[in-house]
Amino acid sequence: MSTRRLIDSGSPFESAYGYSRAVVQGGFVFVAGTTGYDYATMTMPVSAADQAEACWRTIGDVLGQAGAGLADIVRATYYVTDRTEAEAVLGICGRILTVIRPAATIVIVAGLLRPEMKVEIEVTALLP
Repeated sequence: MSTRRLIDSGSPFESAYGYSRAVVQGGFVFVAGTTGYDYATMTMPVSAADQAEACWRTIGDVLGQAGAGLADIVRATYYVTDRTEAEAVLGICGRILTVIRPAATIVIVAGLLRPEMKVEIEVTALLP
């Protein structure tokens, strides 16, 4: 049985809601849905594109803690609350993942946990 390692990002949501930002197990890193908060200041950018950028910063940091990086992502799911913002979010994702090109899905959702949240991204990475 492989060892399970939990990684936190400093978000107060993780301990309050009983989850980890990432779980490392079986050669994979499973990163939970990540929104655009700066967890040090608990501030959120206004635009969906800026939120997507912030999501990727957090995801990159967490993958680094796990011993992986953005280049190791094999699966990504993007949740966007406004169809008219999907192209801007996908543009950010495309710029960051242009060479990596993981299997990916975008879902337009009615809403996320808090009204200021416009984007949530979750990924799975293979440990190098």
